[in-house]
Amino acid sequence: MRHRIAVVGSGPAGLTFARVLHRHGHSVAVLERDPAPDARPPGGVLDLHEGLGQLALAKAGLLAEFQALSRPEGQALRILDTDGTVLRDWRPRPEDRANPEIDRGHLRDLLLGPLDVQWGRGVTQVVPGTREGVQVRFADGRQESFDFVVGADGAWSRVRPAVSSAAPRYTGVTSVETSLDDVDTRHPDLARLVGDGSMAVYGVNRALVAQRNSGGHVKVYAQFRAPLDRHTHLDPADAEAVRSSLLALFEGWADPVLDLLRHGTAFVRRPLCILPVSHTWTHVLGVTLLGDAAHLMPPLGAGANLAMLEGAELAESLAADPEDLDEAVRAFEERMWARAGKWAKITVAGLERLVSPDPAEALALFDQVQSS
Repeated sequence: MRHRIAVVGSGPAGLTFARVLHRHGHSVAVLERDPAPDARPPGGVLDLHEGLGQLALAKAGLLAEFQALSRPEGQALRILDTDGTVLRDWRPRPEDRANPEIDRGHLRDLLLGPLDVQWGRGVTQVVPGTREGVQVRFADGRQESFDFVVGADGAWSRVRPAVSSAAPRYTGVTSVETSLDDVDTRHPDLARLVGDGSMAVYGVNRALVAQRNSGGHVKVYAQFRAPLDRHTHLDPADAEAVRSSLLALFEGWADPVLDLLRHGTAFVRRPLCILPVSHTWTHVLGVTLLGDAAHLMPPLGAGANLAMLEGAELAESLAADPEDLDEAVRAFEERMWARAGKWAKITVAGLERLVSPDPAEALALFDQVQSS
């Protein structure tokens, strides 16, 4: 019997789930609200861990292709003091492939492969327990029924309400993102400052992080503790107003560091939100969640890795026992909750230390990670 399976969302979790199912000969409808793959910027880089994201790609049969696209040198990390002094400069060994970087766009294209994504299909609601199975309602007023629906549609998931009343809450930290293009040619001093991977500066309740992407592109993240309504009066389209506000917030920091903000081309404000650390739900027949939809946590390198591995493991479970999807999903959820709860605690504690009143906490955290 062939089940009608849908996954909502074409991020790393949804695409990994669909790709592994495809590898096992099962079809899945990928429902994505964006009208096309390139409808919006794909985001920055991801470091895929050996036992998490890379394992998921191995299950999809894509590990060799990932290794050809990834940048092991992107594991480099430099930490500066606010006066520009280099405090730490970690560089990967040539054979170190524990957490190589890959651009999100490259990863998306790798996972898409032969998948038939239904673009422009914004889901508004998922209703389990109908006579036809699980009903999916779309923004255009249409609806369609499936035997099993996976919510991999991110922080503000439209699938989550079908299984849980939990909603994301603000962590107290806001991130404002900007970027620089062709940095090696246009801003060679900043290119040297950032290095091959990431550069971070930590101050009192604020941080500035720069990450190198491929093609001379650098993402910059200004992070700070503030009430949720702080800076909401600023128009994101008014780049100069946002820039001035950020420069005032980081006043007194070294000029080369502030140049990352001075030369930024556009700004996007993102309050960092999380779901409860031990988010679980009473099992619902025909529906489950993956990734941020299930366990939104601070963006400290774990979320996408967990999401991809969950997608791969769920797909393998369904392929191994297609006659009893419900039992396979129940067992998967128990495993996911246990692992995600552990990582949620780690990342929430990590954010508290990285953007804290004592910048020494951030340095101590990185020393601990690098020595483990």
